[in-house]
Amino acid sequence: MDTATRIARTIATDIGATPAQVGAAVELLDGGATVPFVARYRKEVTGGLDDTQLRKLAERLDYLREREARRAAIISSISDQGKMTDDLAKALAQAETKAELEDLYLPYKPKRRTKAMIARENGLAALVDAILADRSATPEALAEGYISEAVPTVKDALNGAREIVAESLVENAQLLGSLRDYLTREAYLTAKVVDGQQDKGAKFSDYFDHRERWADVPSHRALAMLRGSNEGVLTLDISPDEEGVARAEAMVAAVLDARGKTPGDAWLRKVAGWTWRVKLSLSMMLDLLSDMRGRAQEEAIRVFSRNLKDLLLAAPAGAKATLGLDPGIRTGVKAAVVDATGKLLATDTLYPFPPKSDMRGAQAALMRLITAHGVELIAIGNGTASRETERMVAETLKLLPAGVKAPTKVVVSEAGASVYSASELAAREFPELDVSLRGAVSIARRLQDPLAELVKIEPKSIGVGQYQHDVDQSKLGRALEGVVEDAVNAVGVDLNTASAPLLAHVSGLGPGLAEAIVAHRDSNGAFKARKELLKVARLGPRAFEQCAGFLRITDGVEPLDASSVHPEAYDVARAIVKACGRDIRSLMGDSATLTRLRAQDFVTETFGLPTVRDILAELEKPGRDPRPSFVTAAFADGVEDIKDLKPGMQLEGTVTNVAAFGAFVDIGVHQDGLVHISQLADRFVKDPHEVVKAGDVVKVRVTEVDVPRKRIGLTMRKDGGTSAREERAARGPDKPKGPKGKGPMQAGPKGGNSTGAFGAALLDAMKKR
Repeated sequence: MDTATRIARTIATDIGATPAQVGAAVELLDGGATVPFVARYRKEVTGGLDDTQLRKLAERLDYLREREARRAAIISSISDQGKMTDDLAKALAQAETKAELEDLYLPYKPKRRTKAMIARENGLAALVDAILADRSATPEALAEGYISEAVPTVKDALNGAREIVAESLVENAQLLGSLRDYLTREAYLTAKVVDGQQDKGAKFSDYFDHRERWADVPSHRALAMLRGSNEGVLTLDISPDEEGVARAEAMVAAVLDARGKTPGDAWLRKVAGWTWRVKLSLSMMLDLLSDMRGRAQEEAIRVFSRNLKDLLLAAPAGAKATLGLDPGIRTGVKAAVVDATGKLLATDTLYPFPPKSDMRGAQAALMRLITAHGVELIAIGNGTASRETERMVAETLKLLPAGVKAPTKVVVSEAGASVYSASELAAREFPELDVSLRGAVSIARRLQDPLAELVKIEPKSIGVGQYQHDVDQSKLGRALEGVVEDAVNAVGVDLNTASAPLLAHVSGLGPGLAEAIVAHRDSNGAFKARKELLKVARLGPRAFEQCAGFLRITDGVEPLDASSVHPEAYDVARAIVKACGRDIRSLMGDSATLTRLRAQDFVTETFGLPTVRDILAELEKPGRDPRPSFVTAAFADGVEDIKDLKPGMQLEGTVTNVAAFGAFVDIGVHQDGLVHISQLADRFVKDPHEVVKAGDVVKVRVTEVDVPRKRIGLTMRKDGGTSAREERAARGPDKPKGPKGKGPMQAGPKGGNSTGAFGAALLDAMKKR
């Protein structure tokens, strides 16, 4: 089987497709096509693979190509040494992971001079053969025959023999694979606090004496313990229990067939135990630690990606004049008004709070901005002084003159606004504007259109991940860039109003071509048709093919340019229009007429049924936005601080982040509350994303409030739910308890729907927010 076929079959199994589909997609991606383009406009070629399948395909393709390159290098190295056998070649061909390949390569891998090599040079390989051949003889007696100037004592001879046997064991691919499989089932992860680090590492207190099965460690706990280890607060160990250690040693001894009661067997079992303790247990622990880190990072990246996608595809408030407020106490509240297109109109700084306490002046300034610019929306950042600012705005709106419609006020996430404010992009856009005021502009614009504004910020700075700084930053960056690209292209971009940062994420473009498009637009005016893109410097037919379908032109010379119909398929759309005997502009949006057509009647040699159906759907709802309708959460009056909360309160809030253990909800008191996974619904929930996503407006009930530690427990269960304390009371003293040190709001022993995970998850997550 050739390499390409092997890879295609493996990926096909992973993504639920056929090798032929995978092969077609790989050819397109290798040819420079983007995932959004292939998913939307090459359905006939790939058999309808969607963007999620294609992203996974691209990720697995990189890994598998690296694996195959390594396989070829190993085969070449062993062959050059003249040590390749038919059985070894077969084993190498069947290895499915990089780890299996490396296990097989170990005996042939060039290495520094080892103790086993020195022992062989001193003739002690013959002693090993003698011990294996005559198990009834005592190894000490046999060793006497191998004493020499280089091996002065019996002990030296047996130690050398031990090194030779141990090396053969640690290079036994079958043994390594069996041990690894065994430990993945039976090993435990144990965390202990380093003496003297109790105070410094208080945030890791849940793991000062923690033990759980390795296979069951959820990603957030794994990453928390790994961070504690990196900071020198915790020591980590991965190993089986005493019975498991004995079983592992027995597995090693079994390779030597040392089950008898002879002196030779006893010596070999002793060597097997020594090999496990001194060599294999450490290497196995490092392997499992690496696997756990990789598994946890993949889950963390997946969670971050899903949250980012939800945030980017949050409902836009729309093209309305908007006042953005970046709250502050000492430095004042920064205000910026933008028009319906996001253009900056006016700025100001208000000082309603101490030390200046100019409430009257702040309210007067707010009313002036609202009336002068016809403000319809007020976006209030959710940082420090957010609720105080919201209360000030509410009081100000009551003072507006009769006939002036009060704007709608909305509290929005300001995550990443400060990053944008200090960026080179913001400096180019607003060179004369103070950095702090740029944040207010960003807050206003992200209410109008979250996607258009958030693409200006590095995804990692948006802050909707868990342990995002503890994962592989390169992998995280690639994953998040893919999320942004998919979101931008799913919504589509107005070619004549989009900023360069937004255009840069359109399929086939990038920063360079995006800047070129904006420069061309500035010099020549608005684009009247998609085909005019070919006049842009450096934008050739290939880039046009990739980007055209995702760019929209409203009121242009070609009506189809306002839709997601690709220019290459305009003839199919025109055939549909002709069959209806109507003008294309009057037909677009006429569902009654379009639904009576048979898609099969318009299939051509080039465009199959999937494309025709997409064209009909687009003609029914041209330029449709896949994002939901805009809704806002109404924070409760009088609830502005954690001290205002009481168990039993019914509140409304906005989901700010979704983690593996639950969802964080902004209820307007500066600290987000946690709805643990067990409290999300009146049923078992395996994945919080089944129930909520970032940006959702939800109703919650307060179950626990811990003011000193700034922890808020919430529930969304309609049956009332239970707090961790109530759950323990119901459990009673005769029921099993968690590991030592697990207090009322600390992590429980498992990663499922245990309310006891509330404390550990919330404490660590809140410290990073």
